[in-house]
Amino acid sequence: MAGIYIHIPFCKQACHYCDFHFSTNTSRKTEMVQAIIRELQLQKDYLGGELVNTIYFGGGTPSLLSASELSQLLKSLDQLFPITDKAEITLEANPDDLNADKLKILKTAGINRLSIGIQSFHEPHLKFLNRAHNANEASNCVQFAQDVGFDNISIDLIYAIPAKDHAIWESDLAKAIALQVQHISSYCLTIEEKTVFGNWLRKGKLKEVEDNYAAEQFEMLLSTLKTNGYEQYEISNFCLPDFYSRHNSNYWRKEPYLGVGPGAHSYNGQHRQFNISNNNLYLKALTEEKIPAEQDILALHDQINEYIMTGLRTKWGCDLRKIKEEYKYDLYQENKIYLDQLLADGKILMQDQYLILTDSGKLLADRIASDLFIVR
Repeated sequence: MAGIYIHIPFCKQACHYCDFHFSTNTSRKTEMVQAIIRELQLQKDYLGGELVNTIYFGGGTPSLLSASELSQLLKSLDQLFPITDKAEITLEANPDDLNADKLKILKTAGINRLSIGIQSFHEPHLKFLNRAHNANEASNCVQFAQDVGFDNISIDLIYAIPAKDHAIWESDLAKAIALQVQHISSYCLTIEEKTVFGNWLRKGKLKEVEDNYAAEQFEMLLSTLKTNGYEQYEISNFCLPDFYSRHNSNYWRKEPYLGVGPGAHSYNGQHRQFNISNNNLYLKALTEEKIPAEQDILALHDQINEYIMTGLRTKWGCDLRKIKEEYKYDLYQENKIYLDQLLADGKILMQDQYLILTDSGKLLADRIASDLFIVR
């Protein structure tokens, strides 16, 4: 099964933490939709005819699309690719875009899963992050979506936002659970260099929280969601039974996917493809019937490293037999002393030849993965 990701590179305003590719100038939005459709046509053979079971509209802010623009994209996808009848079709949305009328349009168009960028229910934190919505919209949009009939809703939350204690984070978690959404994605606030927060950090206007503070909030996230019936199936992703994000799970399981739109990435098992992250150059290339992308053929050690990095983040872990059989590499024997120490320290488990991080190990996921990487 394969997936298709469509990057809509427009936002109403720039969040202070975001380093994704987007523009706040939406004057060429209609032109961009037509260019994405043209790219879909040019890329129709990228997945080799494989059945598509997930479509994901990301960004940027895809909820800025009009009903007509969204319908055009979905119609083109249906004409160009073999899509399963029960495909998961996700649209990222901001709370300020989601009124009852817009939600009805999205549902009628064929969207069956919403990923809502709430980030926080606390008004001062929303202003600090420079989000376009307010605290009331954060709560109300979920209820509106449920009233319209959406029964597969994910919300995003950010933790480790600077505060004097954990009370706001505790409240955010309580409000998220009270909404009875099926899926929660939660990410630690990271200060990226080319963002407003990055600039503030350089100027001394912002101080990053201590690692222990972030770790405590992560542990609160784990315990609170587990107590309320959510399964952590990837380090940042939690769901009620049978509500995994199929699209993101395909990424972590190394299934092929096509990414279209400026800044989108693709993967077909052998190489990665990276679209140019510039709206004007992207549009120009498509008018010239060119795919504005570069390809990176993955060496064997790169494929192994990517599998380690993604596999360790999931509840399924890394399949040591798969690595040995498919890549001819014995991960355990090559790292026996290190892995045995992690086992003794309670950072990993070994279950039927699967290497799985424990809760304490998840706090060190990136470090453990990088320690296991093959360096060439």
